[in-house]
Amino acid sequence: MRYDDLKRAIEEIWENRELLTGKRDAVYEVIELLDKGRVRAAEPEGDGWRVNEWVKKAVLLYFPIREMQTLHCGVLEFHDKMPLKTGYAELGVRVVPHALARYGAYLAPGVVMMPSYVNIGAWVGEGTMVDTWATVGSCAQVGRRVHLSGGVGLGGVLEPVQAAPVIVEDDCFIGSRCIVVEGARIGSEAVLGAGVVITGSSKIIDVSGPSPVEYVGYVPPRSVVIPGVRPKVFPAGEYGVPCALIIGRRNESTDKKTSLNQTLREHNVSV
Repeated sequence: MRYDDLKRAIEEIWENRELLTGKRDAVYEVIELLDKGRVRAAEPEGDGWRVNEWVKKAVLLYFPIREMQTLHCGVLEFHDKMPLKTGYAELGVRVVPHALARYGAYLAPGVVMMPSYVNIGAWVGEGTMVDTWATVGSCAQVGRRVHLSGGVGLGGVLEPVQAAPVIVEDDCFIGSRCIVVEGARIGSEAVLGAGVVITGSSKIIDVSGPSPVEYVGYVPPRSVVIPGVRPKVFPAGEYGVPCALIIGRRNESTDKKTSLNQTLREHNVSV
């Protein structure tokens, strides 16, 4: 079925769920295209990103047409509606036990999954490392050559369907135990130090210049970011609330890996 026809079918089912039984093949086809990376929940467009709402709708429609089943991986047993992704050797993806990805998540050639988890609808670009106990939520978009360090949590944003998912662009380094949720966007080549939390409403304050510059839910490209605290007055008094601080930039003129290592040393960033 052509993409335009698939989109039309999904929109019709979304508006009238009674059609789901007769047109479920359209839903299955979209999930297969997601699994192969031929459609995406969101994709680059100009300087920003476009959300493909109809693709997210297909993911949501996939859940009710699946039945619970028992899956076995050797002595391990699972009980779920969603099948697991398979065929990693053919895909050129390295998957270390006990890494799991759901069918409908795209993993590009050269991706390495340490014991970690990638959910349905996610897109993970070529050469990216998903390190130990990192999680990539449903429909999250992760670029090429990204390093998601141990324990990183990228949230999933399925609903509302018009909302942008979490986006981590190419060549980013996301430090240990960072959390990125609520459709936050991390610009290309950015470095998040260990423990940084970025939400859709997080204040990200650039303190590298003579006066602060504030962003909300967005980290500009090549930024070096560490956790911070800013004062806020409440009825009970003044307290510190979390924020993130941009303390510098990666060097554009050198190799990305060299630039990353140099930046981490110069700014004494914990990763």
